[in-house]
Amino acid sequence: MADTKREIERKYEGPATEGDAGLPDLMGVAGVASVVDKGVAELDATYYDTVDQRLAAASLTLRRRTGGDDAGWHLKLPVSEGVRDEIHAPLSDDLPRSLTGLVRSRVRDGELVPLVRLRSARDIRHLQDDSGALLAEVSLDRVRAERLSGGEGTAEWTEIEVELADDGDPAFLDKVEKKLRKAGLARSASASKLAKALVETGAERTSSPSSPKSPKSPSSGKSPASSKSHASTKSPRTAGDHVMAYVVAQRDAIVELDPAVRRDLPDSVHSMRVATRRMRSTFRSFGKVLDRTVTDPIGEELKWLAGELGVDRDQEVLTEWLTGALDNLPRDLLAGPVRKRLRTWSNARRGGSRRRLVAVLDGRRYLDLLTALDALVAEPPFLKAAAGDPSEVIAKAVRKDFRKVSDLIGEALDRPTGTDRDLAMHDARKKAKRTRYAAEAAAPALGGPADDLVKAMKSLQSLLGDHQDSVMAREAVLGLGAQAYAAGENAFTYGVLYGREEQRAAAAEAALPEAWAAVGRKASV
Repeated sequence: MADTKREIERKYEGPATEGDAGLPDLMGVAGVASVVDKGVAELDATYYDTVDQRLAAASLTLRRRTGGDDAGWHLKLPVSEGVRDEIHAPLSDDLPRSLTGLVRSRVRDGELVPLVRLRSARDIRHLQDDSGALLAEVSLDRVRAERLSGGEGTAEWTEIEVELADDGDPAFLDKVEKKLRKAGLARSASASKLAKALVETGAERTSSPSSPKSPKSPSSGKSPASSKSHASTKSPRTAGDHVMAYVVAQRDAIVELDPAVRRDLPDSVHSMRVATRRMRSTFRSFGKVLDRTVTDPIGEELKWLAGELGVDRDQEVLTEWLTGALDNLPRDLLAGPVRKRLRTWSNARRGGSRRRLVAVLDGRRYLDLLTALDALVAEPPFLKAAAGDPSEVIAKAVRKDFRKVSDLIGEALDRPTGTDRDLAMHDARKKAKRTRYAAEAAAPALGGPADDLVKAMKSLQSLLGDHQDSVMAREAVLGLGAQAYAAGENAFTYGVLYGREEQRAAAAEAALPEAWAAVGRKASV
């Protein structure tokens, strides 16, 4: 079983760490009452990666380390600058499956091999407050790096590492840094020991499936040699540039969220699902820019993935809503075992599980989808309009989506309350979401008008979504009431809930004309 720890640390180098120099005196750091010498630990770590360094390209590290008080396997996932999640698995001879699964979206079918061996003599000090509580661990590491794959180089260096104690205040690191800077040290130019070792031992990274070459620009017809994504290597100029920047951002989100989904982190499933929807909507909205004979099959696979991600999500959201609705009812309106029946219904309808979802992410279909996305990014299927002025091409596509929303809103308002209006409002909601995503993609090119449209569509989508949620809640409550009645239970409460959901839908319908008028006043793309 793997354990996770949030690691917040900084690395330093400079004159004070050269040769056999020791750690500077840190007793002057504000809040430090004592500096405890914890001795020297001998650490021996072997880092694993693919031959083309797919993990290193994504700033991930996977190692097997002996020595010290945390011997075992460690996978480090970047969170932000200086912050990583370290996932630990017990020491073993083989790569643990609990960790290799977390890097599968990067590694795909590649083989993980020993890349670099780092042996360090770690001189450790604990900075403690006046109660003896640990504030941070400071160590001076004398490191020897040896290349195991992709070269035969070696390197040696010394660095200082400051790691914040668990649940510590990150501001404390600023106080330590102030003291270290006075001692002549500066932040290390390398984000990690592995990154420094790769540079110092003379190996060059190559592009990988998880970090493909930038897509060809429709204006140049050439593909830059950089392994960084299109969105980060150059400023978008053409309509194709802008559309692909948005596509790349969604591809990257899917790949980066994969480990979080496997770890069942909050909002990770929803976020990945949104990324799939954004990309699929982009393909449909900008069919004059990207060839749909290429993107439509990928869009179908994205739809499949979104469906797999939503198996439990939709049921979970509906259950939470109904539970909250029960909580808001006065006690004298609660009749029969309503809560128990809701729990039973929810568990029975839950068609998936985390284990099932992980199996999907391990499956060939999902990995083939990631490969298809990489191929699309590397060689975008640009059409003639891709080379056009984004202020014209992209704006035209957004206006087309907006007109479709307008038509559907008109249909909804023309229909009487009932199933037909419910369906029309649901269709309008889907189109509003698509228009919002198109406006997001257009925002870097069109600026304020696109940003305003994003906000307007988000507000409209919220109103229409509230209405659709009431439709789904009424359907669920009707079924629950029928089950309760058949079981000889009092069905009164279900009728109350149904009535309240009808009121919620009516309120949304009544608010729609003014909400749409407000959208019209803001929409100027």
